[in-house]
Amino acid sequence: MTWSDTLLTSLKENNVRLVAYVPDKVLVPLIEGVEDDDYFETVTATREEEAVGIVCGSFMGGTRGVLMMQTSGFGNTINALASLVVSYQLPLLMIISERGVLGEFNPCQVPITRTIRPTLDALGIYHTTLERESEVGFLADRLIQQCFQTQAPAALILSPLLTGGKQDAAWDQHDTVGKTAQRATASSLGRG
Repeated sequence: MTWSDTLLTSLKENNVRLVAYVPDKVLVPLIEGVEDDDYFETVTATREEEAVGIVCGSFMGGTRGVLMMQTSGFGNTINALASLVVSYQLPLLMIISERGVLGEFNPCQVPITRTIRPTLDALGIYHTTLERESEVGFLADRLIQQCFQTQAPAALILSPLLTGGKQDAAWDQHDTVGKTAQRATASSLGRG
């Protein structure tokens, strides 16, 4: 079973039915899993703070939900977390794919990753980072239970050690373009 299958099983076993997400390549295995499973109701949000409201409203209506986003999107949620989720003790479960570490190619992703854990700590939001497939089931199950039993927000951070992270296709493309240009140049000079 893959990390994403294990995580989806934990959501189902803890009656988490609504999944609001902002699309992210690292989250694709989870997004495809919830979209393909009739158990889940899915909502694609345009912004992360919109998804916070959707999931909190779902809970107030009696349905457990989860918000899936990447770390840069987490930065968009701070006001909603502080003024709604924390203030009203709402059990917002978040799954956050971690960017900005381990060979990140996009410099814009690095600053938010340095601040995500201190921000969660400052807001009093419990979080754990999933790094090994063997720990996903146990840690996810316990965190989900804690979130709903204590009516407190919680976050599962998906490390690139677990997910493989996001690779930059542009580097591969650049390398291919560069090799093609080198071959064309060599050919035009009579060396190829």
